[in-house]
Amino acid sequence: MFQAHGADATGRAALRMKLRRDQVLDFFAAWRRVRWRWKPAAAHNSGAASFGKLGHEVRWIPPAKVKPFVKRQKNDAAVAEAICEAPQRPTMRFVPVKSAETQVAAMVFRMREILIRQRTQAINALRGHLGEFGQIVPQGAANAARLIAIIVDLDSGLPAEARATLDVRVAALWHLETEIGKLDAEISRRAKGNEVALRLMTIPGIGP
Repeated sequence: MFQAHGADATGRAALRMKLRRDQVLDFFAAWRRVRWRWKPAAAHNSGAASFGKLGHEVRWIPPAKVKPFVKRQKNDAAVAEAICEAPQRPTMRFVPVKSAETQVAAMVFRMREILIRQRTQAINALRGHLGEFGQIVPQGAANAARLIAIIVDLDSGLPAEARATLDVRVAALWHLETEIGKLDAEISRRAKGNEVALRLMTIPGIGP
């Protein structure tokens, strides 16, 4: 559900309405060009783009900037009213609506972060399992090769049954490494084609 709140030029409430998702675009398509304010969320970028295609002006407000304007108990209606009131302040800051290219670039980084966490979990699991058999390896992704070497070494003293199970973890870890490598290559490719990124990478310690 969406809560719509409208105000006239004096700030007086002129519209309060609750809409289902499938009603939103049809409802706003019937209006003349107006200025819409949103608190940005993951699913709202496509909505902002759709409003723009209808000829409306869309402005995103950081959630922290809206909070002080919620006058009563927080609910959808109160927040919608606050979103409508906050932009009237002359010092209000807005967040630009993301382009499709920006969204895709951010998605690559988020996916890489997820895979990095999964890789860390897999490495920690291998360390824990090997530790049960007296094989102690220091923490860190740099020591993943040492863990795998112990598992594949037939003379490491690991039971054959344990090795068969650990092979599943090793296969998952190799898969994660491969996918992370692909994302790293994609990030590097995008950085080489972006003038801002190229300038930033001239700073010591700054990479793709």
